[in-house]
Order: sequence, then structure tokens, then C-alpha cells
Amino acid sequence: MLLAEAAVQEASKFHTFDVFMVLFTILILVGVIRLLKAPQKNKFAIGFGIVSLIVFLVSDYAMIMNWIS
Repeated sequence: MLLAEAAVQEASKFHTFDVFMVLFTILILVGVIRLLKAPQKNKFAIGFGIVSLIVFLVSDYAMIMNWIS
């Protein structure tokens, strides 16, 4: 009986790695903000940080949409 209920129950859409994805996104955001506020600008680092931030924001969006659906 318990096995039948467990088989019918839907698998969780939340994974432990999701927390790390959000934390990495926040860390990249803080890094980009600090790079933009720095008196001496490193354009390569700013560009790389912004591209990384966009990639992580898109993956976070997809991850959250998977939680909702």
C-alpha cells in the first residue's frame, strides 16, 4: 500500500543544487556591482561578469519556472 502511494506521488521539482545556483547568481551580481564602482575599470572583467550574470539569471528563471509548473 505504501509503495503504491509512493509510486503515484510526483517527484520533487526542487533540488539542493538550486540553492547554490541562486547564491552564485547573487555572488556574481555583487562582483559586477563592485567592478562598476571601482575607480579603475577593467572592461574585460566587467563584460565577462555581465555575460555570466545574464547566463545565471536566465538559468535561474528557467529553474523557477520549473518549480511553478
